[in-house]
Amino acid sequence: MPADSITIFGEALFDCFPDGSRILGGAPFNVAWHLQGLGAEPLFVSRIGRDAAGAELLAAMQNHGMRQNGVETDAARPTGSVAVSIDNGQPSYRILEQQAYDYIAAMELPAGSELGLLYHGSLALRHDVSRATFEQIKRQWRGPVFFDVNLRAPWWDADAVHQWMSAADWLKLNDEELALLLPEEHAIDSKLRLLQQRYDLQGVVVTRGEHGAMALTQTGEFAEVQPAASIEVVDTVGAGDAFAAVVLLGIDRGWPLRLTLARAQDFASAIVGRRGATVRDPEFYRQFRAAWG
Repeated sequence: MPADSITIFGEALFDCFPDGSRILGGAPFNVAWHLQGLGAEPLFVSRIGRDAAGAELLAAMQNHGMRQNGVETDAARPTGSVAVSIDNGQPSYRILEQQAYDYIAAMELPAGSELGLLYHGSLALRHDVSRATFEQIKRQWRGPVFFDVNLRAPWWDADAVHQWMSAADWLKLNDEELALLLPEEHAIDSKLRLLQQRYDLQGVVVTRGEHGAMALTQTGEFAEVQPAASIEVVDTVGAGDAFAAVVLLGIDRGWPLRLTLARAQDFASAIVGRRGATVRDPEFYRQFRAAWG
């Protein structure tokens, strides 16, 4: 697969806990990380602070073999973070404002290919600067756009999300997001058809947690997958990002829809058996690369 065939635009951030520990994440970063582990060479476009967290992020990317030329640095704003608080054992999250990823600058984008798959979510488009930069990229893009809906309260607006849907070629969202965006009382497969027809999508994918996932393509091909009943669940954080990464890989490599969903489910099921949204052990990814050829 040629370099730059998949470009990932969006946030990289840390979940920061009361004890001072932090975990690297952000949906676009997780997707880029998985793609790298699975043998792709994605270009990750983001912005981080010139701070200790930013240095830690760059070091992690280097150790994982990821290119860093799409990551801008900001002397005025911090690397993205989410404040995690624990109340009676239950975590709650506060996504902080004015983070470096809100200011991805068009003037600092790396020169490169404008053809391939372009992935983005919704959180990194909450601010005018990053949103304008993404719109500039999209205007020049000559390949399919993959919109991974990540609704994070209070940082989303239904009208804006529907506009991004209309500009996408592929759409991925989970069943809860689907219910928020299409509250009509219809079965999920009916909503898939409604979305595909309304926005003329090449494909739409809905993940359903323990119930698996469904997908529908422009040609009318429908596929459904369910996880094995025997999987061990340690941590479901990042399962959707793992699923999205394999769907991107399948689109890029021309895998059949049913095979793509099956592989995405297998990979997501393996991720939920680990603590955290990403895995730093190369052997974890190598087993999937060997199995998939």
